Amino acid sequence: MADVEQIYEQYFQEVYLFALSLSRNQQIAEEITQETFVKAVKNIDQFKGNCKISVWLCQIAKNTYFTYMDKQKRFEPGPPPDTRSGTSLTMEQQLIDKTEALRIHKLLHNLKEPYKEVFTLRVFGELSFDHISQIFGRTESWARVTFHRARNIIQDLLLEEKP
Repeated sequence: MADVEQIYEQYFQEVYLFALSLSRNQQIAEEITQETFVKAVKNIDQFKGNCKISVWLCQIAKNTYFTYMDKQKRFEPGPPPDTRSGTSLTMEQQLIDKTEALRIHKLLHNLKEPYKEVFTLRVFGELSFDHISQIFGRTESWARVTFHRARNIIQDLLLEEKP
């Protein structure tokens, strides 16, 4: 139990700041952070040790946040349906945007590490290159180069998919 407490004390602030960068809300960030550590304790046997524990915890936090947001969307009432003719273009654009986002997420899912994690932390976590470099224990320059390489790989794969 002392190990769990030590991990909690050592990484709480980092995980909280990451959750705060995702949610931009202190209360949500606190909930996400607490849930992250609960999940980490339950699944500590799944930690393979092929990355820093802080990266693993931030990954759990990111997934917890996205699950939280999905649940919120289900319970929030959407805008009333609009039957005016001008809304069909907006609806089509929304479908195109969602389809494009799904394509990018699929490509990202198959991306090798550390490109996948750095890209995710930068784009979805909106972390600075400095914070990313601290998570990986590398230089800020390494974080920038890795991110740009990941972005280029994704862009190339998107171009290959286009008919």
